[in-house]
Amino acid sequence: MTTTDASEVRWDLEPLVDGRGPEGVDALLDQADGVAERLAASKGRIAEMDAAEFADLLEGIAELRELTGRAGNYAQLWFSTDTQDPRRGALMQKVEERTTEIGTKLLFFELEWAALDDAHAQKLLDDPALANARHHLEVQRRLRDHLLSEPEERVLAEKAVTGRAAWVRLFNEHISAVEATIDGDSIPLDAALSNLLSPDRDLRQRTADAVTEALEPGLRTRGFIYNTLAADKATDDRLRGFSHWLEGFNISQEASDEAVAALVAAVRERYDLPQRWYDLKRRLLGLEKLAHYDRLAGVSQDDVEFGWDEARTVVLDCYDSFSTELGDITRRFFDENWIDAPAVPGKTTGAFCAPTVPSVHPYVLLNYTGKRRDVMTLAHELGHGVHQYLGAKQGIWHHTTPLTMAEVASVFGETITFNRLWATADSDESRFSLLTRQIEDAISTVFRQVAFNQFEDRSHNARRNEGELSLDRFAEIWMETQGEMLGPAFDLSDDYHAWWSYIPHFIHVPGYVYAYAFGMLLALSVYRRYEERGDEFVPLYLEMLGAGGSRSPEDLAAIVDCDLTDPGFWHGGLALIERDIERAEETSTTRLG
Repeated sequence: MTTTDASEVRWDLEPLVDGRGPEGVDALLDQADGVAERLAASKGRIAEMDAAEFADLLEGIAELRELTGRAGNYAQLWFSTDTQDPRRGALMQKVEERTTEIGTKLLFFELEWAALDDAHAQKLLDDPALANARHHLEVQRRLRDHLLSEPEERVLAEKAVTGRAAWVRLFNEHISAVEATIDGDSIPLDAALSNLLSPDRDLRQRTADAVTEALEPGLRTRGFIYNTLAADKATDDRLRGFSHWLEGFNISQEASDEAVAALVAAVRERYDLPQRWYDLKRRLLGLEKLAHYDRLAGVSQDDVEFGWDEARTVVLDCYDSFSTELGDITRRFFDENWIDAPAVPGKTTGAFCAPTVPSVHPYVLLNYTGKRRDVMTLAHELGHGVHQYLGAKQGIWHHTTPLTMAEVASVFGETITFNRLWATADSDESRFSLLTRQIEDAISTVFRQVAFNQFEDRSHNARRNEGELSLDRFAEIWMETQGEMLGPAFDLSDDYHAWWSYIPHFIHVPGYVYAYAFGMLLALSVYRRYEERGDEFVPLYLEMLGAGGSRSPEDLAAIVDCDLTDPGFWHGGLALIERDIERAEETSTTRLG
């Protein structure tokens, strides 16, 4: 492999299946089925159990979740690197069907646990035998008013395989097959979208035209998928008695409706920040108005590219400089083939880190194209990775955090990497380019995600109030919510109308997008604590990561001296973004004459 090539950086999924490949998936599921049959004998007995018996049952369920988790992660990750391979799609479908069948045998557990009277439940929770699952059990009881009867829950679970899960898979296969033709070459959607960072406006426009053209043939299909999933969610919410489309997600993420509303309101109240930046960008580019394909445009001629080996060295050095423990963990991702890096046809778009199960390790997927932004993405996903790796010691119940906390370590890792690249930049032009990318990423993670939240909010409510939405209606909501955030510096043209349709978050986890803003603003505050306290802060940060999801978000943040209950908390993170914009405005004075 050359120093600039990531084509051979492919992950090894065999640890998930004990080296047996796809055949190992069946063995894991057979074993899980046997465990489920044994545990099913406890049905109807939870109210009679003492803490020791209940702990034994939990241990069995944890074993079951490990087995199905290993099988499911193998199938999903194998599929994600080639969504056009029918064998991989068939395996994933089989795993979903068998996992659902196995899981329905234990539906009684959640229902009987929720039905326990408060005194009995608290007695069990107070027993040390349940310490490794206590927080999870407490969160489960918060959803008890929204559970249905066992037969109803069984029907919903079994029908989801050919319902919601099938529509999500269709979207994944559909969007992964999209290729844009630019200058006669067909390239994957993610690789095409990376061109929008170029300082060459003609290339950006050609790319945008090609992406719009590539999205058009499947637009009706994607619109139908979104309509169907929104209607399916409305039905589930009605049956479960949720008062609005986001309530169930908020409860599951341990976030109150009021806290989420405060976050969204705080960000929307500061839409002046992205609009200040976009007006500055407009002037730096010498344009009367920005087009949508100018949103991420480079305003500097500094267009540094990083080969894979160089990116690896930079990111490892950054994590090592903060903590040798984190450096050693990130090194394992590279050395032990926990990363799949190249951008290839049929691969899932974007980037992610899958936590898998505590007995194995996380896996990182990238679409690496050599841009400096890809280095930041690598640092971001490895932040997820070290968080998940350290949280694994909490066991199956608590190894991952609520999504509201999931972005903290990733943004923290990005920030460390940004500061390293800034310190080693060899020119003012390079530092200015880095600063502008830092601002772009903050705007994308905070303000754009809240604009996405507003698109979801209005489209879900419109679907419930108006019935099936037309493509024109989706486009209207998209342009409206994007325009509110982008502001008067932009002239949004019709060719932007369909760009909502490739965003996977709307399909995979409805409501998730606000967690990006939550996580980044929290991460910025955490990093500010590190700047203030230096090395003495490192053990506290590692303690927070190692706690996984064993505590509430408020308690986890308190470890690093952050108070999520403070109404002004979000404004502290927004102030750091404003500071960067002010730096860019000051630096740009000479550029603008």
